[in-house]
Amino acid sequence: MTAKRLQRLDIRKDLQDRLARQGLMTCADVLSKSQLELMKLSGSCGLTIQDIHHKCCLAQAVSPITALALWRQREKGGHYLATSLPDLDRVLHGGISAATITEIAGPAGCGKTQFCMTLSVLAPLPTAQGGLGGDVLYIDTEGAFSAKRLLEIGGCRLPEQYSQDGDVRQLASRVHVVHVQSCKDLMNRLEHVEEDIISKGVRLLVVDSVASLVRKEFSGVQGGMMCRTDFLAAEAALLKYLAETFSIPVIVTNQITTRYCPHQSPAVQSSNTADEGSGSVDVDVEGEGSYLTAALGNTWSHCVNTRLLLQFRHTAPARQILVAKSPVAPFTCFDFTITSKGVEQEAQGQGHYEGTDPSKQAIRGRSGLHVSATQW
Repeated sequence: MTAKRLQRLDIRKDLQDRLARQGLMTCADVLSKSQLELMKLSGSCGLTIQDIHHKCCLAQAVSPITALALWRQREKGGHYLATSLPDLDRVLHGGISAATITEIAGPAGCGKTQFCMTLSVLAPLPTAQGGLGGDVLYIDTEGAFSAKRLLEIGGCRLPEQYSQDGDVRQLASRVHVVHVQSCKDLMNRLEHVEEDIISKGVRLLVVDSVASLVRKEFSGVQGGMMCRTDFLAAEAALLKYLAETFSIPVIVTNQITTRYCPHQSPAVQSSNTADEGSGSVDVDVEGEGSYLTAALGNTWSHCVNTRLLLQFRHTAPARQILVAKSPVAPFTCFDFTITSKGVEQEAQGQGHYEGTDPSKQAIRGRSGLHVSATQW
């Protein structure tokens, strides 16, 4: 991944500063220039530029690793973040896997942000307790993050760990929240996340949500679909690089959309609900062949390693979480509720279902609400 920053290479500080003044911050920036251009921009001799160019090439070379080495890394532990939903952790072989991207998709109000905040409470715990032993970087694109709710979850879920007011505040100091308002700001932030991971000891990265900004900025714009695809591809590449390079879990949330298939009925008949944070006018969608599914299309669905779908049940207050895509888990669903402790699994409700393509998996909404007809 050519986003690796020059600060992580064995390059003299004065050379790094000279290149930075010319806007050359990463290996991608250096490799996009010819050696003659680099000589002019940095004022360095040819041998020095050749050395920098060579180090950037070596930094991008993919080193193979044996399956045995990968297995031994997993055996050492600390490579999974337990979700605290026992059956989900069991089918996922331990929880949310490090070095991967996990997507949480579902209708508005179904608990995506609550799930992310619960994981943010659990991540700072020691690895012996199912945590990651590090800080959390929470990128909020919808303004849905609530510090008060985070403290409530921490105090109620782990009363022994956070028995004192100061202990709960200590938890809050380990969750670093960044608010972004545009796709450009999001990409700039992701390009500098390396520094946060190293300096702050970040062990969990959350992006809530990955869909809201692209749906607002590229909807209705000429050539918007192509620009959106390019942006999502670049964003996915950055997230994969961060997850794999630092061996951390990356959690992203996604919204839902309506699909119309006049000649094909969905596997699950769904009620309809609104796109979370879409800002659009919602309309009723009825009729055979229209159904709810995760937004951003087929290409994005292949960028994530694991997809968890949240949906409403016909009987409140329970909701369901479906494992729609996973390299290790079968198609499985569990009941869960949202309480003062965050997300908690119900005693009953485990079961298998007939899986489909994760980009087409129908989602059940909440009866009485509406669904946006925006097909993004």
